[in-house]
Amino acid sequence: MHYWLLKTEPEGFSIDDLARVKIEPWSGVRNYQARNFMQQMAVGDLCLFYHSSSKFIGVVGIAKVEAKAHADQTQFDKKSRYFEPRATKQKPMWFCADVKFVKKLKTPIPLGALKADPSLEGMLVRKQGLRLSVQPVSEKHFNYIVKELTE
Repeated sequence: MHYWLLKTEPEGFSIDDLARVKIEPWSGVRNYQARNFMQQMAVGDLCLFYHSSSKFIGVVGIAKVEAKAHADQTQFDKKSRYFEPRATKQKPMWFCADVKFVKKLKTPIPLGALKADPSLEGMLVRKQGLRLSVQPVSEKHFNYIVKELTE
């Protein structure tokens, strides 16, 4: 099993949206490194759901990978802001995994708390300027966040 952090802007898609729809393709990722990480996801992997670019920035919930990476359909939709003219159905460029709602944290964990905690040293989200919307999280960091910083 692997662990991940999924960043989203809550105005576009929030933890409450995921709770409402239950399962959602993590579409619209247009960064090669984030895409490559998503292609490594396996069914059952757990994810920290993270709100960014908003009033509150930090971990707000837990999700689970429900389906491994498949062609992101938004790349074929000419009306989508994620349309990719170079992509074809035979040779897609962008992929997305489906994620399933697990739970919303009663007390979200702000980025400042993640950065201040020495137990989370080395966590990618703590690095200045790292804006990947999909990034790996070590099992140790994931378990620490879930067991020590929640509830």
